[in-house]
Amino acid sequence: MIELPADKMDLMVKRFAMLESELANGPDSETYVKLASEYAELEDIVGRINAYRAAVSERDDLNTLLADKATDGDMRMLAEMELPEVEEKIEALEKDIQLLLLPKDAADTKDAILEIRAGTGGLEAALFAGDLFRMYERYAAAHGWKIEIISASEGDAGGYKEIIAKVSGRGVFSRLKFESGVHRVQRVPETEAGGRIHTSAATVAVLPQAEEVDVDIRDQDIRIDTMRASGAGGQHVNTTDSAVRITHIPTGIVVVQAEKSQHQNRARAMEVLRARLFDMERQKAADERAESRRLQVGSGDRSERIRTYNFPQGRLTDHRINLTLYKLDRVMEGELDDVIDPLIADHQAKLLSEEPA
Repeated sequence: MIELPADKMDLMVKRFAMLESELANGPDSETYVKLASEYAELEDIVGRINAYRAAVSERDDLNTLLADKATDGDMRMLAEMELPEVEEKIEALEKDIQLLLLPKDAADTKDAILEIRAGTGGLEAALFAGDLFRMYERYAAAHGWKIEIISASEGDAGGYKEIIAKVSGRGVFSRLKFESGVHRVQRVPETEAGGRIHTSAATVAVLPQAEEVDVDIRDQDIRIDTMRASGAGGQHVNTTDSAVRITHIPTGIVVVQAEKSQHQNRARAMEVLRARLFDMERQKAADERAESRRLQVGSGDRSERIRTYNFPQGRLTDHRINLTLYKLDRVMEGELDDVIDPLIADHQAKLLSEEPA
């Protein structure tokens, strides 16, 4: 039996009731947005707390009936039948609440910047980077998320040398953050006449979308250059003097954006720069925490080989949790939940093991 923190649950229920009351009083639009956001965050856990407490009360009533010698036979039989179901319900709700009470990653509610870069493997690596991007596009569509290309450099034989996109919607970063790392592919390239299997790789980085309040970028810390866009890129690259390069002087981070509007380029380049600086701060904090605790999954280590896609065998292996699935074709079609859900479960189990007894 799990011992849940009653005081903490009481505070959540009271706060939820207070938010309900304040929202009903018709606050101004800015206040309403803030209150509604907090209300949405608490709605799930408060609903489960109320269901849990109702189930505990029902169990107590049934035990009282069974302990009362005056209870007639039919009522006793009914109580004996209902009790195991109620206890099972309580156990399930206890587990749900325990997980919902775990420390939250503050970035989980944010949108994400998705960056995919071709690694070792030449033309085949660029093709694989394109396949990965289409996989995430389909996954985003299945979840009702919006995906918008920020910049792209197309490969000489198709796919992408690099593609950066913004993914927005509910729970985007909380699920996609587990995709950061090196993705390795094993397959026979279309250009391979001898039928030999080649190995190539692409790197995925998922950064939480940073707001201006998350990262302070001083004007004196950046250098902005305007230049003529050039190189491969098809529809994603313009040929006028509209490309913008922003250099963050303290860190040396450079972001180049080349679309039709110079004003839009600057805004988008700043968006990517903010995300990279915010991610750098998060990585630094995570590295400091990792000195005392080994929480590998979800750490977003870009150099870690996290997954292998073996096309001849139709096999996908996630090396972080030793997960193997023989449904690679469906995963590439965007059915990623069977990979991401076990990663989240493993991450939660690690968090639970670190919770003080």
